[in-house]
Amino acid sequence: MQKLRVSFVAGVTPGKWMDRFTERYPEVELVAARQDFGDVLELLAKDQADAVFVRYRGDSPKDATRHVIPLYEELEVLCAAKDHDVEYYEETIPEEAAAGFPQLDLADYPEEVGGIPTAMEVVASGAQVLRVPQSIARLFHRKDVIYRVIEPGAPTMIGIAWPTAMEDTRMVDEFIGIVRGRSANSSRQTSVRNSEQQAKRINDKKKAVAKAKAQEAAKKAKQQAKKQARSGSKGRKRR
Repeated sequence: MQKLRVSFVAGVTPGKWMDRFTERYPEVELVAARQDFGDVLELLAKDQADAVFVRYRGDSPKDATRHVIPLYEELEVLCAAKDHDVEYYEETIPEEAAAGFPQLDLADYPEEVGGIPTAMEVVASGAQVLRVPQSIARLFHRKDVIYRVIEPGAPTMIGIAWPTAMEDTRMVDEFIGIVRGRSANSSRQTSVRNSEQQAKRINDKKKAVAKAKAQEAAKKAKQQAKKQARSGSKGRKRR
């Protein structure tokens, strides 16, 4: 059974894309895994994933070993305890104000000490605030933690990446097409394009056969006409 392995960073919600892929290709086993810690791009280098949803800030992580297509931008937010001064800001908080509070660094909360959930506990205590992409704040939401969008903040980008050295990219191409909103009948989908190309080859072959038959028929008709003309000429000479 053919298999497609997809991994994604925390905050990405690829469920709808995976459902559509499974509906279109039920014969393909889709294996999905969330990566909360570490560099998700390493999964491509180690051949542990065929495609990954990656989060990055600034330049694209595209290089000679992997393709990367940007998908959408995430806003940066400031998480703080309920009743913290941050709560006085309605929906957004200026960069200058956000920077004025004691900051928590996620690097101090690796997987071994509980990761983001533990960091959120610290935030809930009111000791520090935490800057994260909005999708992370939503994913690890707590009733005792609020967040505000930082203006202008430092937005992050979510992209999809896959290896440049992959021999067969058909299923990855199909999945990327779904992620980018192409319908099942889109001519940009690999499967549709291949079907159209195959249909064109079959149609061209039929046209070539029909043309050859027509040319052969025309040739025979011409030869028959010449033969009849010669027969008529001989008959007139005898008379």
